[in-house]
Formats: sequence, structure tokens, C-alpha cells
Amino acid sequence: MKLILILLVLGNLHLVAPDAQGDALFDLRTTLKASPDQLTDWNQNQVNPCTWSKVSCDPNNNVLSVSMSFMGFTGSLSPKIRVLSKLTILSLQGNQITGGIPEDYGNLSSLTMLDLESNRLAGQIPSSLGNLKNLQFLILSQNNLEGPIPDSIASLPNLTSVLLGYNNLSGQIPDHLFHVSKYNFTGNRLNCGFNNTHPCTSGSGDASKKSKAGIIIGVIAGVLVLILLGCFMLFFWRGRHRGYKREVFVDVPGEVDRRIAFGQLKRFAWRELQVATDNFNERNVLGQGGFGKVYKGVLGDNTKVAVKRLTDYESPGGDAAFQREVEMISVAVHRNLLRLIGFCTTPTERLLVYPYMHNLSVAYRLRELKPGEAVLDWATRKRIALGTARGLEYLHEHCNPKIIHRDVKAANVLLDEDFEAVVGDFGLAKLVDVRKTNVTTQVRGTMGHIAPEYLSTGKSSERTDIFGYGIMLLEIVTGQRAIDFSRLEEEDDVLLLDHVKKLEREKRLDAIVDRNLNKKYSMEEVEMMIKVALLCTQGSPEDRPAMSEVVRMLEGEGLAERWEEWQNVEVTRRQEYDRLQRRFDWGEDSIYNQEAIELSGGR
Repeated sequence: MKLILILLVLGNLHLVAPDAQGDALFDLRTTLKASPDQLTDWNQNQVNPCTWSKVSCDPNNNVLSVSMSFMGFTGSLSPKIRVLSKLTILSLQGNQITGGIPEDYGNLSSLTMLDLESNRLAGQIPSSLGNLKNLQFLILSQNNLEGPIPDSIASLPNLTSVLLGYNNLSGQIPDHLFHVSKYNFTGNRLNCGFNNTHPCTSGSGDASKKSKAGIIIGVIAGVLVLILLGCFMLFFWRGRHRGYKREVFVDVPGEVDRRIAFGQLKRFAWRELQVATDNFNERNVLGQGGFGKVYKGVLGDNTKVAVKRLTDYESPGGDAAFQREVEMISVAVHRNLLRLIGFCTTPTERLLVYPYMHNLSVAYRLRELKPGEAVLDWATRKRIALGTARGLEYLHEHCNPKIIHRDVKAANVLLDEDFEAVVGDFGLAKLVDVRKTNVTTQVRGTMGHIAPEYLSTGKSSERTDIFGYGIMLLEIVTGQRAIDFSRLEEEDDVLLLDHVKKLEREKRLDAIVDRNLNKKYSMEEVEMMIKVALLCTQGSPEDRPAMSEVVRMLEGEGLAERWEEWQNVEVTRRQEYDRLQRRFDWGEDSIYNQEAIELSGGR
């Protein structure tokens, strides 16, 4: 299967991080008071907004246009959209927006049209709009704006249309505004009209209104033409520069047709990463996986990074793991998924560079703390559980093709400086056609986290991830490992799942919770999380909830109904299990005899 990647030219880097754009637009949705049935595809956790309705972007995922006219908004304008440095059109005509025009809108340096007509805006026109040197159309008619027209607006070099009619504006109109192609100051207390030198409008009101649609269509058409022209020039440039493909692509030895596009990422020099990691000093090792080690590094600008090095590049699957991680990150962009900063390739090396996660992994914070380091409190554990669920929900339900992680566990959930969960390590992940329900491979993963159907048949699906997620929830609640032989000394189950099920049946949930919490938790919330975990780890994959359902249950919706349904089924299954238990003798040979067995083999 050919890699599904985003082909971007190295020189065309994003000027604004997708997460900053998404955050700003979602804040605008919030301040405008959009109703629950409006802008339903604006997902707060889907940080790239270029697939959202009412939003248009250029080929580099920079937001170009936001058009939301006549939608009945009653809120106010968000100042946070100042980060949209490439925004050319902002159209919110015909709503009932209140408050003022934020001064921050003067930072929208690429803006060519600002259309806020027919709202309930009040206050003065910000003088900062005079910073919009590319502005051509300023349309603020039929609001409650007051005060003078700022002199700074008159000096805008590209202004061709100023429509400010029917407000409460007063004072002098800068003379230069009477020389633009289209203006309308009617219905204010300004120095124009019957007793003044200049008329209040450059034409009849009707003509002005009729021309406005043409202006909007013309601007939008112009933007679309620019986008198409940009795409054409991009492909033309690539065609003319095939001889320089080393600057754009990483060629995989032995596979001429499979090239990884890294245009949006930084290409690091080998020497740069060697210096950053102190020559890959063992003291800087953060972790080790099936295909290499991860090192802590500090770049020349003091940025902390994590460098993943494929130490055995020539081994079977080594280069495939490198390609896979890049492929997954090219497809999936989400605040709860680990993002890639850059890469380095040599004839014998493959390295990936990620942001450094200051608080390492959930597994580390649960079980490997050094003296003096803080234990994860219950509120943080709840936030980690929900953030991880949202990241997996995005992989399963919002990516096309969808992505199966195949190694969900506490060790692969990282924590940033704010203890927000970030799902990482896509070395075992699989891209899956949305029309397929599962994919058959040799089993890979960590024992204790592997779903039973995957272990027995080799068939994985998003439901295998959900099983692993359920085990991870139990790790979060108990602080224990998925497999722990020390429990044999107390005649308990080696598998954490079986151990928790037994204590849940005995109504001894207080014996489940991590002792490091020192009883500082809500027993009701503990019960809720354990119930979600047990629903996720049901033996039949069809019975497990989808990740979107898991998110809703963690947010307090729908758990009681699912739990009651499961309890009825579980009683029947338990009776059947007891019958088989009496019939067969399960010897010790059937027990897994390694705490974290890494299974290897082809995918």
C-alpha cells in the first residue's frame, strides 16, 4: 500500500500553527454564541480547522476566509482571531452581534475584506484598522457605532469601498475617503450631505447594495484564482526541480516509488542532533522500543526535544517503522496526538524529532517516580483519561483512512508541561480503509494490553485499541502494571483485568485504588472509571463501546444504561465460565510468564 502523505514544499512552512488557528476560531464560535446545531463540525480537539464548514484555507492549511452571514449569532467578536495572519476575508454580515470591534483586528495584516454589516455593534471604529494595508472593502453599515471615523483609515493605500451608513458616527469625514470608488456615510451625524461640499454617498443606496454582492463575488473569485494559481505553480516548480528532490523528499533505499514527503518539517543535520544529545549519551535515554531508543536533546536555540533513533536500521521492519510514524503524523493532527517537529536521514540512519514531554509518560508518573517528584492527583488522572480518549476517537472516527494504534498503554501516553495527555509511539500503527472492519497481521504489541481476538486470530480493529485503552484506565486507577507476578504471593490474579473484576464483584473497590492517592479521590468517580474500563475490555469486540461513546461516558453521559446492559450479559457469561472452569484444568502453563512481552514479526 502506497503511503498516504501530504506533499508540501519545504519552503512553504506554516506561518501559524494549526492548533493556534483552530483555538482562535473555536473561541470565535464560543463568543458568537453559536447554537448547538450550528457549526457542529467545529471540533475543539481537531486542531486543523481547514475541514470545518464556513472556513477556507490555502494549500498550506493557512485560513484564508471565514464567512458566516445571516446565522443569527447574538454574541460578541473574539479578539483571538488576530493570530490568523493569512486571513483575507472575514464576513459576519446579517447577524445580531453585540459589543465592539476588537482593537486586535488591526493585526489581521492580510485582510482584504471586513464585512460586519447589519449587526448591533457599538463603540468606536478602532484606529488600529489603519494597520490593514491590504484592506480593500470596509463594510460596517447598519450598526450602532459611534464617534469619529479614524484618520488612520483614510491612509489605507488599497481601500476601494467604505460603507459606514446608518450608524451613530459623528464629526469630520477624512477628505481622502471621498475619493474611494465606493463610499456611503448616509444616516450618521457626519460632515456630508445637503449643506456640505461632499455628498454622503458615491451613488444611490440601491446601487450600493446591488454592487455589494458583485464585490463579494469578485473578491472570493479572486482568492480562488490565487489558490488555483498557487497550486499550479507548486506542481510546476516540482516538475522543474526533480533534480533537487533531495531537498523535498527522503528516498527509501530499494523502493524507488515510495518517497516520504517532509516539506512541512525541518530537516536536521546529523551533527546537530549528535550535539543536542551529547553524542547520543546513554544518560539522555528517555525510553527504548522495538526499533531503537529515544534520547532527550537540547537544540542550539535551547529548545528541548526528544530524538527517536532507529539504531538497527537494516533490521526487518526498521525502515517500515520509520515510514509508518511519519505517515501517521501526516494524516493525524490533534492536540492529544504527538506531533513531529522534524527528521534526519543518512544512508544508514533514520531519526525523528519530537517535542520534549516535560512530564514523560503516564507509566513513569504512576510507577517510576524519583524521590521528591509529585504523584499524579485524581483530577489529573481524570483529565489524562479523557484526553487520551479524545485522541483515540480522532484516530478511529475522524481520520480517513482511520488509524489503529495497536499499542495503547500507559507507557505510550505522554504528558506535556501541563500534564495534558498526548498519545505517542505510532511505530505499530496501521492505516485502515474506512470500508474495512479489521486488518489481519502478525500480532504485535505488549502482553496484558492485547485484546483476546487479536491474540488468537491476528485480526485487529479499532476495538483492539479500545481494549488496550480499558487496560490503561485500570492502570490509571490502580497505579499497577497490566501483568504483575507479585500478586501471586497473595493468591491474586496475575492479570490486572482479572484482579479488578474479582474485586469489583466482591464490592471491594477501595482495595483497587492506587494507595499513592492517600484516599484523596471521589469514590463515585473511581466507580465510573472502572465501569468504563470494564465495558472497554469485554471479551467480544462487538460489545465494546466506540471511542466516541467512551468520551461521552467519561463526560457523564450514557454510562448507567450501558453498565446495566453489560451486567445482565455478564451474569450469563460468568455462569458459563464457571461451568467450563469445573470441566477443564487451566494449568500454570497457560499463564503469561513475562510482564511486558514484546511480540515481533512482520506486520
